[in-house]
Amino acid sequence: MEEQLSLLDLVFNASFTVQLVMGLLLLASMLSWYMIVQRFIYMRNARDEMYVFEERFWSGIDLSQLYREGNEKSADGHAILGMESIFRAGFKEFSRLAKQSGMDSEAVLEGSRRAMRVAMMREEERLERHLAFLASVGSTSPYIGLFGTVWGIMHSFRGLANATQATLATVAPGISEALVATAMGLFAAIPAVLAYNRFAAKVEVFSNRYDTFVDEFSGILNRQVYALRSRERGEG
Repeated sequence: MEEQLSLLDLVFNASFTVQLVMGLLLLASMLSWYMIVQRFIYMRNARDEMYVFEERFWSGIDLSQLYREGNEKSADGHAILGMESIFRAGFKEFSRLAKQSGMDSEAVLEGSRRAMRVAMMREEERLERHLAFLASVGSTSPYIGLFGTVWGIMHSFRGLANATQATLATVAPGISEALVATAMGLFAAIPAVLAYNRFAAKVEVFSNRYDTFVDEFSGILNRQVYALRSRERGEG
């Protein structure tokens, strides 16, 4: 009774080209899993920080005090990300423009919204980091594995042409090791595709929450700037 080849035997006995394909797919799989874990941790932390900031923002705290608290956290080395970063960008620009007495209310609000939009785009870029790589692994890995399979089968049939007796046992090991490349391609692609779809949906949720916050915060700033200009006119 012949000894069955193990998976490792199939890999080590494959041709150089097939082994190169397998190595590439293994590297892509390892990198994609690293990025999946990294993105999962980052988005979980971003979600938690967003909830904490929203609760603090809508607690009725003075906006200047909230901005100063952010300055203290930044001075302590804590990174300001997510919704708080958008708030700080908008409030900083609002405070700067509101001090210019010659600037009308609409210009102040437009400048604040523009600053918040820029900050929101930066936050979306941070959220989408590595997603392009996951999408590439998910879309190309099956084809890379298929290339290795086709190459391996071609190599087996070329060896079969030189064999004195053509039997299934002669070509089975070569075909088996070639099919391992397709299996590895699917192994790399499936988690990457699932993770990409999941993270892309989360990015969409974050973007919608950020966009809603920009509109709500703009309404608050709108009331403040009109109240400020009314007091200036009354004093004048």
